Amino acid sequence: MGTASDGEQIDTSGVTGLDDILGGGLTPRRLYSVEGVPGSGKTTLAMQFLMEGARRKEPVLYVTLSETKEELTATAASHGWTLDGVTIFELVPQESGLQGDEQYTMFHPSEVELNQTTMAILAEVERLKPRRVVFDSLSELRLLAGNALRYRRQILAFKQFFAGRNCTVLLLDDMTSADRDLQVQSISHGVLLLEQLNPEYGSERRRLRVVKYRGRQFRGGYHDYKIERGGLIVYPRLVAAEHRTKIEKSRFASGVAQLDTLLGGGIESGTSTLIMGAPGTGKSSLSALFATSAAERGQRTAMFIFDESVETLMTRAAGLGLSLREHVESGMVSLQPIDPAELSPGEFCQNIRTAVEKNKADIVVIDSLNGYLNAMPGERYLVIQLHELFMFLGQQNVATLLVAAQQGLIGMQMHSPVDATYLADAVILMRYFEARGEVRQAISIVKKRGGAHERTIREFRLSQGRIEVGEPLSNFRGVLTGVPTYDNEPSEQRADRREG
Repeated sequence: MGTASDGEQIDTSGVTGLDDILGGGLTPRRLYSVEGVPGSGKTTLAMQFLMEGARRKEPVLYVTLSETKEELTATAASHGWTLDGVTIFELVPQESGLQGDEQYTMFHPSEVELNQTTMAILAEVERLKPRRVVFDSLSELRLLAGNALRYRRQILAFKQFFAGRNCTVLLLDDMTSADRDLQVQSISHGVLLLEQLNPEYGSERRRLRVVKYRGRQFRGGYHDYKIERGGLIVYPRLVAAEHRTKIEKSRFASGVAQLDTLLGGGIESGTSTLIMGAPGTGKSSLSALFATSAAERGQRTAMFIFDESVETLMTRAAGLGLSLREHVESGMVSLQPIDPAELSPGEFCQNIRTAVEKNKADIVVIDSLNGYLNAMPGERYLVIQLHELFMFLGQQNVATLLVAAQQGLIGMQMHSPVDATYLADAVILMRYFEARGEVRQAISIVKKRGGAHERTIREFRLSQGRIEVGEPLSNFRGVLTGVPTYDNEPSEQRADRREG
């Protein structure tokens, strides 16, 4: 048993992320319902709950009405666990029940079997005096009860019985009943819903929600989780307001003088910068430049790569004279490739939180927004999730670089898969343009909150083993159209003519 922040005693669940969502854990001596379809992880969660109690030297009891002790032991072994200290009370129907002389003829089976089952459970509880109990599953009790009234009364009787015996109880419900009602939800002190989603491509995804929890503040909404060897890993939904801290602003220079002039000195800590442009304009190279320059100053960068392999990025960086590989090997730059088919929003946010809170990253790079979108095609509120993520990183005084590839190559008709420009504090626009029969690249700053920046358009080059930013393209008009016109009139004369 642990202690919540308000001093109240609690029973920790054995799942760290879940305890965080529940405000510390479960209120002792209460009855809770865990609902979920088969395969959502109810049994695994129940085992972790009981093993946590056994670790604390508490007597614990697993009452199984659907799985055998052998099956439960095998499930535990698949996670690398032993159920030492966990008492398993098996009430699975025996093989002899298939024989004809074992069938009831005078009474309805529910009138005999429910009473026998109940008495057996109560006797075992009186013998063991457990602090934690799991019932697996309610579907069997529902069928034994025969009707809704008897079922509700049975659950109420269990609730009263265990409340007087200092027991915290989990009731597992596999939601297989065709006429499922909300009887147990209304009786339970808390209800936890586990869901399993099956996208059209990629592995299944799981999320949980606290439906109710009487008398305690909890983090509402959906929270992603996954089942791995070792149990459930829960990723609490990121709430930026919970991470407010006092920060001191600083600047991160790129090391390229003309680019830093364009940016008004560099990117600022606690802000987010969106790098937009067509494929191949140098967006990833620009983010690698900032990461390398930060590492040379002794600052850490975490790069989350969706669109290319780590080896490809480091090879390209080396071709531009950036010692990215060296800094990756020293640990100053972390490169984490993301598999879009295996990612959930909660897991991605948790990876970023770990990079910032544990590994003390000063810069976070997400390359790219397009890969992030493709990883979560079914997420309707992706922009809101990005907003929470940017707010969190800003409150942690981290500079965020978000790369976004626009559709199209040249001209004014280019567009992004989602409009994230209003979320970012600064926007770097990178474009192709044609001049004198040659395709060239341009860079400009179209937005920067709270700081001065140069409003010119400069040429951007990736050549001869380095990144170069040229002088302002003052002799061209219409660069952003992609097909500018050359104007040989001196810029001073144009300025005088405009003023006149």
